[in-house]
Amino acid sequence: MKKQIIILNGTGGSGKDTFINLCSKYASCMSISSVDKVYEAASLMGWTGTKTDKDRKFLADLKDLSTAYNDMPFEEIKKKIEGFEKSNYDVLFVKLREPEEIKRLALLYDVKTVLIKRKDHKIITSNRADAKVENYNYDYVIENNSLSKLDCIAKKLIDEVLK
Repeated sequence: MKKQIIILNGTGGSGKDTFINLCSKYASCMSISSVDKVYEAASLMGWTGTKTDKDRKFLADLKDLSTAYNDMPFEEIKKKIEGFEKSNYDVLFVKLREPEEIKRLALLYDVKTVLIKRKDHKIITSNRADAKVENYNYDYVIENNSLSKLDCIAKKLIDEVLK
């Protein structure tokens, strides 16, 4: 079976983790986030794991700083992709917000890009990363309207990308 990297984006609460869990019913999936290491650093600075607007801005700013300093978030993604390529997983979901970072990754790897939208959920604009979620031309745009529909879409997507 073919391996596939899927860049997954969507505003907070749109259903990204739910979608990954549903996809895991149909293929062997792993998931990483471009802010995994940023979360670790933020925790050392007193961040408690909450996602208020203030927290989201802090995390986005910290990611921007670490990107400018040594490109650590992007380099960590590349390391995780190397591990995925040697693994038994079929699909790697990379949760990544910034359009410029999505473009960089798409230039290096064969990726599919997915945006999950949820009409009944407020778009977060308190930070640059969340505010620009829709500023990319995604391969797939998914409307998360119900769990059963999202499950059908997950199955269809996995079937398409792993052909």
